[in-house]
Amino acid sequence: MPARPRNRSLTAPAASTGSTASSSTPEAVRSGAAPLDIALLAVAVASVSLSAPLIAATAAPPLAIAFWRNAMAVGVLTLVVALRRGLRAELRTMGRRAVLLSVAAGALLAVHFGVWLPSLQMTSVASSTALVTTTPIWAALLLRLRGHRPPALAWAGMGVAFLGVLVLTGVDLSMSPRALAGDALALAGGIAAAGYVVLGAEVRRTVSTTAYTYICYTVTALLLLATCLVCGARLGGYSGSAWLKLALLTATAQLLGHTLINRVVKGLGPAVTSTAILLETPGAALIAALWLGQTPPAIAYPALAVILLGLALVILADRRERPRAGAPTEPVTDPVL
Repeated sequence: MPARPRNRSLTAPAASTGSTASSSTPEAVRSGAAPLDIALLAVAVASVSLSAPLIAATAAPPLAIAFWRNAMAVGVLTLVVALRRGLRAELRTMGRRAVLLSVAAGALLAVHFGVWLPSLQMTSVASSTALVTTTPIWAALLLRLRGHRPPALAWAGMGVAFLGVLVLTGVDLSMSPRALAGDALALAGGIAAAGYVVLGAEVRRTVSTTAYTYICYTVTALLLLATCLVCGARLGGYSGSAWLKLALLTATAQLLGHTLINRVVKGLGPAVTSTAILLETPGAALIAALWLGQTPPAIAYPALAVILLGLALVILADRRERPRAGAPTEPVTDPVL
């Protein structure tokens, strides 16, 4: 069923559209919503942390992996849409602006996958990881262009969190043309991810999680399919083990991870959400240690503490920004699927 509108946070100001649902009224998160959103965000980060280890363990082209994780997710969501009359009604009545923004978010997500995964084969994993995780910085700059000025504490928190990623990855920028091209692709992936998060926060003001992700993932899958066909990426002929890992990647990183991110960005805002995604780096390292036997460096644990400190500062800044006006008391129903 469609999510009921509620007041919005200063973290993600609305662009004026002339409609009541998209007004610039600041958000006051209802009592109890923030702890739930933070818990769901923790689950989302843990889920997307499985992405890199699963991709590394899957014998399939990176672009094909990106396509199948989105295509399989669309298949699951199509079943959900078919079973829920209210969701079908919401999709039919979505405004033109919400649809266009959802399509744009899907295109940016396709760009994110399409440029970042190939960058891993062109430059070092450390450089690619560090550059693609500049997402919160670009998200803050996009919000600044929309008229919102993140407080100094938020900038400090993002800087501290990104420093933690640099400490963990030990980024080493190479001067070879191929490596520089890979670095540029990874940076573009971070910028695209920022746009995806910011647009998602805007659409989620008036659209339910499932309706938004259905349109977004469909666009992403179609664009990645076209990219695979143009680039000649092999889309089939994988082993049973590879298909199983693709299914697991879809269920965890895509359906649970990305969908929960789209769920919580409504209440937490793009600044907090994108900063929290930095935890994917140490999370992936720890999962790789347990699953693939790739022991993380000793610096991984203090680096994780630094990232958590930065995230705490961003959350603190966000809470200080929220108006003290009373929040709506009725429950807001917004199921993930």
